[in-house]
Amino acid sequence: MSSIQQKKKKRKQSQLSLVETEQVESVLLPELVEKLDELAKQKKHVDIQVCPKCKSPFVRRVNTMSGDLFSHMGITPPKYECGECGWRERVVIKATNKPTTVRDVVIMAEANEVDKERGKRKKSSDD
Repeated sequence: MSSIQQKKKKRKQSQLSLVETEQVESVLLPELVEKLDELAKQKKHVDIQVCPKCKSPFVRRVNTMSGDLFSHMGITPPKYECGECGWRERVVIKATNKPTTVRDVVIMAEANEVDKERGKRKKSSDD
């Protein structure tokens, strides 16, 4: 292996370890799951935006004057930020208590297969 490949491999490993250390669980996550279960028992189904970094439900859309002018004009997707950890991105995860349909399961299975194929391709290209 050349020195360039070794440097790339070390950099990738350090980036992965950095991402793993940043994963912090929110203390509000168990409470959120409890509330979703209570609402499901009352037959009320909701989607709640959750921060992908800390799993906090305190996620809001960024204001126009705070650096998200293009999404308010409809050019780009909206940007969200977490009130707890400061995370800021255009992608947000939604926690839901809606019942899963067969169609949803098929979509999740296809996405999982695509993700596995990408992982195999990356491993083969790295070697």
